[in-house]
Amino acid sequence: MRYFKIEDFDCSFTSNNEMSEEFLDKLDDLRHACGFPFIVTSGYRDPEGHPIEARKAKAGTHGQGIAADIKVNNGAEKYKIISEAMKMGFTGIGVAKTFIHVDIRTSTPVVWSY
Repeated sequence: MRYFKIEDFDCSFTSNNEMSEEFLDKLDDLRHACGFPFIVTSGYRDPEGHPIEARKAKAGTHGQGIAADIKVNNGAEKYKIISEAMKMGFTGIGVAKTFIHVDIRTSTPVVWSY
């Protein structure tokens, strides 16, 4: 990876990390396309130890290692991340006030807001 260290994606509760190499390569390419630094606020969420994942019957995209939340500082960064992610084939995009969620789910592509 050009822009990230694997530790950037460790579970904040267990330090485990089972991120998908395909996802990490795609995220690295997204960072390159955007042209500004990304701070990952949430990567892997251990289904056994992360409280958000532990409540779910089935691991979500973070628990599958195919998602990340990227901190954003303004609307221009949001726009750039979203537009580039859609071009690159990310299939899950969530828009929050302070972050953008991206994932590569295999189900129907979706965009949502928090």
